[in-house]
Amino acid sequence: MRPEKESIVREAKAALDASEFAFLADYRGMTVTQLAEIRQALAEQSSEMHVLKNSFIGLAMGEERREALANDLQGPTGMITGAGDPTAVAKVLTKYAKSTGLPVLKGGVLNEMTLSASDVEAMAKIPPREVLLSILVGTVQAPMTSLVGVMNAKVTSLLYVLNAIKEKKNSAA
Repeated sequence: MRPEKESIVREAKAALDASEFAFLADYRGMTVTQLAEIRQALAEQSSEMHVLKNSFIGLAMGEERREALANDLQGPTGMITGAGDPTAVAKVLTKYAKSTGLPVLKGGVLNEMTLSASDVEAMAKIPPREVLLSILVGTVQAPMTSLVGVMNAKVTSLLYVLNAIKEKKNSAA
C-alpha cells in the first residue's frame, strides 16, 4: 500500500481507537453545504465525520468488525466518531436524517457491539445521560423517602397520643 493510503488508514484507526463508537452513514446525495452543516452539528457533540473509502474504513476497524459490518461497507460511507455521548450523536444524525432525508444510517459499533441502523435510531430515543442519572437517583431515593414518611407518621401519632393523655390528666385535675 502506498504511504499516503497507509497514513489515511492510520488516521482512521487513531480516530476509532480514541472513540467508544463509530456510526456509518451513506452520504450519497448530500450537498457540500449539507455536509458542512452536519459536520458542524457533530462538532458541537465532540464528534466528527470522515468520508473514506470503504476499504480504508474496513482496514482501520480490523478484521472482526469489518466482517460484522460487511453489508454496511457498501456504497459511499461516512464514518462518524468522537469523544462525546453516543446517544447525543445518534440524535444529531437521526434528526438531520428526518429533516433532510440524508444521511442514511447504515449501522455502527458501540464499544465492541455491532449496531444496525435501527439500533442507532433506538439510541437516539434514549434520554440524555443527565436525565437518566436523575431518574436513577429518584429511584434509589424513593424507598428512603417513603421510610422517612412512615417514621415521621409514627412519631407524630405518638405525640398525638401523649398530648391526649396530658390533656386528659389536666382536665381530671
